[in-house]
Amino acid sequence: MDEETKETMVPAEMPHHDLMELFKEMSWGDMIRRVIRGLHASRDSGDYKFAKLQILRLWAPFSAIAVPAIAVLALFVFSAMNAGKDRVVDVVLLDPDKMEKELDPIKDIEQPLEQPETTEVAEVDPDNRAPNDDPNDRPAPNQPFSPQPAPFDSVAMTKSPVVMPGIYSSRNPGQRGAALAGFGGGHGTEAAVYLALRWLKKNQEADGSWNTASGGGPPDGGPAAPAMTGLALLTYLAHGETPVSEEFGRTIEKAIKWLIDNQTPDGRFKGSDGHEYSLPIATYALCEAYTLTKIPMLQDVATKSVNVIVKGQNPTFLWNYNCENGSDRNDMSYSGWCMQALKAASMANLDVPGLKECMVKAVQGCKLSFVSMGEGGGGNFSYARVGKGPGDKNAGLTGVGVLCMQLLGAGRDSAATKGLVFLDTATCNWDAPWGGNPIYYWYYITQAKFHAGGTIWKTWNNQFSPTLQKSIIVIPKAIQDPKGRWVDIGYWPPAGKKDKDGKVASGEHCKSYVYNTTLCALMLEVYYRYLPSYKPPEDTLKDVTFEDKTQDIDVQIK
Repeated sequence: MDEETKETMVPAEMPHHDLMELFKEMSWGDMIRRVIRGLHASRDSGDYKFAKLQILRLWAPFSAIAVPAIAVLALFVFSAMNAGKDRVVDVVLLDPDKMEKELDPIKDIEQPLEQPETTEVAEVDPDNRAPNDDPNDRPAPNQPFSPQPAPFDSVAMTKSPVVMPGIYSSRNPGQRGAALAGFGGGHGTEAAVYLALRWLKKNQEADGSWNTASGGGPPDGGPAAPAMTGLALLTYLAHGETPVSEEFGRTIEKAIKWLIDNQTPDGRFKGSDGHEYSLPIATYALCEAYTLTKIPMLQDVATKSVNVIVKGQNPTFLWNYNCENGSDRNDMSYSGWCMQALKAASMANLDVPGLKECMVKAVQGCKLSFVSMGEGGGGNFSYARVGKGPGDKNAGLTGVGVLCMQLLGAGRDSAATKGLVFLDTATCNWDAPWGGNPIYYWYYITQAKFHAGGTIWKTWNNQFSPTLQKSIIVIPKAIQDPKGRWVDIGYWPPAGKKDKDGKVASGEHCKSYVYNTTLCALMLEVYYRYLPSYKPPEDTLKDVTFEDKTQDIDVQIK
């Protein structure tokens, strides 16, 4: 990287020594000079946003001190002015008997308090437990887990000052256990997640990235470091981990810094794969990282990448490889990551021109990609369509279309509900997988059925969760935890039937261990990754027939 590019990406005044120490390294004189310079800069520039942020940060403590001080001074002056005056206070004595009669008697509660509704927890077949998951000989994860909400003290004493906002609040330490129990997770799912998080930590590259070959597995499609790093970062963030987390904080910090340092001036990323899936995946991770940490620099880099996605939307409402604006090819697989990134940008409240309109158009793009199978037969979402014509039927991409319509507020639209009907045919069998890219398909199906809830979710949870727990490869005593104890790590190989040499003869399209491990871990984190309210409410969107004029679409983006 030449010096000119470095200076364009990262201002010299803000070296990346430590993400959590960005402001502490700057002297008062440097900060004042930068604020003055920023106020004279363009309103769309990073310097202006930085100056505005610092003024807000400094005004809050000043007002907290100055306003009470002025009030106290005013009271003192007022008291001094009236000190020499005699005051007469009328005292009224109340008759206790009369007062008692006037008070309404306390009525007994006639109705018993309503008891909370209990939720059935999915049971895992003992024969389908993850390797080494015998409760008699396997230690519990080193992080505390309880199926009940953690006591207040355990939340208050957590090292991280970050409180997950809004739909992310179930990732908080005190809420994760309750969400696990409420939606059918448990010790086995969390044990597998910790194995994966520690495996990722063990196999992170020295520069803070991951690529398709990290930890084993062939580098399918090239290293694709921004995409793999984005997936790994999403996996940590889904577990409520941040740069100040005790066990994984340094790992997360290095990953965030690597993504920042490898963003190009136009908002894309160095080292992307051939179709540039890296752009929406890395953007998705940066948006979530900003929401959970509020690091100002992340706001700028995430905004820059989201702008690329918004501007890269096709005239026919979805996206093609490489975010090629003006293409008439609409790729549902690529568009799925773009739509997830847009939802994360919306939750981060990023100021991106055209963001909401882009999301509304994307709903129409999904509708155009839906291919009905007839009355009562559900339907598929096409893998690729050209223009506004019907696309090809593709069972595997149906989960992508359903989830993205749910995320964008159209979960009750007929295309999404019919897609769920078709997904009843999906199965989760590691040795005889569903489709040619099963882990990828399962990633979307798991989320779509979780947001659908009810019997749809319970049936799928009883199938996919034991399968993933049983299929993880455990490496014993491979890494030390913060207390110096040697703990196990684990990863997922490709799904599919093995040949005589133990290699996958057929099945999973992607062989990268990082790719498979992050998607499987994200599936097992679904219980607390988002609040149930992430589902669109019943009145969010009626069954709308979309037309070319997108301004007529009644979609609520929340």
